[in-house]
Amino acid sequence: MANTLRFLIVDDFSTMRRIVRNLLKESGYTEADEAEDGVAALNKLRNGRFDFVVTDINMPNMNGFQLLSEIKADERLKHLPVLMVTAEARKEDIVAAAQGGAAGYIVKPFTKATLEEKVANILKKLGL
Repeated sequence: MANTLRFLIVDDFSTMRRIVRNLLKESGYTEADEAEDGVAALNKLRNGRFDFVVTDINMPNMNGFQLLSEIKADERLKHLPVLMVTAEARKEDIVAAAQGGAAGYIVKPFTKATLEEKVANILKKLGL
C-alpha cells in the first residue's frame, strides 16, 4: 500500500527536489511529482491525484505556509498530509506549521532515515 502513495515535492531549488525524490524512492515510494513553488503545486494538486505533500517553506510566489493554508482551505485537498521542510529551525516556524495543520516538520539537511521516519509516523497517524 505505502509504495503506491503519490507524493508532490515542492521546492524552488531543483537539486533539493531531486534529493527528496531520490530519498523517497530509496524508501520505497516511487510515485512522485515535483513543483517549483506553491502556485505550481496548488495547480498540480487541484488537477491531479496526490496522497502526500513535502514542501519547502521559503519559496518565491507562494511560500510553504501559504501553500499549507490553501491546501487546508480546499475541501478536496484538506485531508492531504503536508510535511514542511526548511533550512531554518526557528521555533515560530515550527509553531506556525503545526497551527496551520502541517503533519510534520524537517530541518535541512536531513538523512534518508529522518525522512523515512517522519513519513512513516505521519502515515501511521493517518491509518495508512
